[in-house]
Amino acid sequence: MKKLLLILAVALSACACGGEKHIRNANYASQKRFKALLLWEPHAERDHVDFDKQAMEFFRRLNWGQGFQLDSTTSLDGIPLDSLRQYSIIVALNAAPSSPQSRANFEKYMEEGGGWMGFHASAYNDRRTNWPWYVQFLGGGVFKCNNWPPQPALAVLDETRHPVTKALPKEFVLPASEFYQWSPEPRANKDIQVLLSLSPKNYPIGIKDIVYGGDWPIVWTNRNYRMIYLNMGHGNQEFKDANQDLLFVSAFRWIVSRDPSGNPFDK
Repeated sequence: MKKLLLILAVALSACACGGEKHIRNANYASQKRFKALLLWEPHAERDHVDFDKQAMEFFRRLNWGQGFQLDSTTSLDGIPLDSLRQYSIIVALNAAPSSPQSRANFEKYMEEGGGWMGFHASAYNDRRTNWPWYVQFLGGGVFKCNNWPPQPALAVLDETRHPVTKALPKEFVLPASEFYQWSPEPRANKDIQVLLSLSPKNYPIGIKDIVYGGDWPIVWTNRNYRMIYLNMGHGNQEFKDANQDLLFVSAFRWIVSRDPSGNPFDK
């Protein structure tokens, strides 16, 4: 009996040790994992530039230890398509391609599997934008209205298991911002997956410009592309909340992890 128990103990120990071989405690990069490009507009309104500068510092801090190559530009003009293809993600800080050539290159980049993370005014479009592909890319909506002045707002998760939102509380208060509504609403598009919305508990929201109701998604992705849009991005108060910071990091990491060339975090 003792011999049988000893054999069983050894077998269980071997199984445990075998199991431990599959546990990866850490993955230290031996070289830069990927390339990221920050796109911003230095001549935009002051509140957008304030956010852009703080956002660039936020992403530079994510690069402590040189985990990836981080570049920045104020325009995609003059950047050839082959150069864009080297980036796993373009982070658009209140900016979007504007010239015919830069728009054409961006379309090809995204259609080929490129990554995009857009903030706030990077998605702003109206009748003057004249870029049908971009409207479709964003979900089909154009600017409808906004609250003013910027103020905190209660957000609610639409998806609790998505990699971008799974670590967030179901409800939390966002730092002060100007939030956009869209027409038609992105949720009406079958290709759009809404991840986070403003809670109806906020209504009416605004002091000067007041919004009284309506569906209000603020973070979503178009399933046809490797992209995510986040409506935050106005003013210098956006990086004062841990939940929102976690949202930004999770969104960035999720887009990069789905690179067609492979997940650089698994290498």
